[in-house]
Amino acid sequence: MLEVKNLTVILDGKSVISDISLRLEQGRIGCLLGPSGCGKTTLLRTVAGFIQPWSGEVRINDLCVAGAASPVPAEQRGVGMVFQDFALFPHLTARENIAFGLHELAGRERQDRIDEVLRTLEVTGFQHKYPHQLSGGQQQRVAIARALAPSPNILLLDEPFSNMDVELREQIARELRIILKQADMTTILVTHNQLEAFAMADEIGVIRDGALLQWDTAFNLYHRPAGPQVADFIGEGVFLGGTVLNATDVETELGVLRSNVPHGGTSQAQVSVLVRPDDIVHDDNSRQTATVRDKVFRGAEFLYTLTLPSGARMLSLVPSHHDHAIGENIGIRPEIDHLVVFG
Repeated sequence: MLEVKNLTVILDGKSVISDISLRLEQGRIGCLLGPSGCGKTTLLRTVAGFIQPWSGEVRINDLCVAGAASPVPAEQRGVGMVFQDFALFPHLTARENIAFGLHELAGRERQDRIDEVLRTLEVTGFQHKYPHQLSGGQQQRVAIARALAPSPNILLLDEPFSNMDVELREQIARELRIILKQADMTTILVTHNQLEAFAMADEIGVIRDGALLQWDTAFNLYHRPAGPQVADFIGEGVFLGGTVLNATDVETELGVLRSNVPHGGTSQAQVSVLVRPDDIVHDDNSRQTATVRDKVFRGAEFLYTLTLPSGARMLSLVPSHHDHAIGENIGIRPEIDHLVVFG
């Protein structure tokens, strides 16, 4: 179990992490998600023991490893870390790289553990090759196998898919999730890629300017964002102005939008309504129209950028057999059953 409590990190006189708290239970996979420079890697390195916090605590299995008491050295925290560039020893084979962290084991026990990790990560077929002879995906497997070999309490992954082809990232993320779940390994990864986070993590923390905006499931981040910054960062969407009519209804340029659950807005308040591309349905029979301003082909769908008569911008996912020209007016209708509003 990992717990971060009111953690603040100051580097070169600048606050990089500001009063962050989060908790990750045994066997869960967490992700720190945010743009470059937001502090997510600093938080990961603080958990690992490479950076000492200004205030707050890091606890692993209820043991304070960083905080007011004397910090526990990185090598004694039971933390395995996979760096962005994998940091494999170029003069050692895959098997020898994995064996490097097992100096406390000897003889048959050491070899058995290496063989077990080789099988788990499916590295056996190239265990005698050197890093330069391996693909990016193979190098990643070796790096993770090396980190898992000593049976750490927690595994930390820093941008684990950044050196891979885009087509492979989501596939390998799903495969790695299966491996980590089978090993019951508590894991935190850092990424700026939402699809990687969604494919891998049980819980995701959105970090911006050193602050943790929300620590939640991917579903809640997308459908129940804690604030406009999270809503704007996660997924695609726009904000449409509206007036709250009652606990479930908001009047907008698209008409009265009704929520299945109370939206939390105050009656007659001016609010912004989050509208996702899947909330706007293309309907040739609708009297309400919008103008196509841009479109992106995504195979099965087009992502249309539309403008309403007022000039307000909307996004809409439309089956790709509906191929409309830029400048064309098309019929649309809102289909939103859960309103997310911000005052």
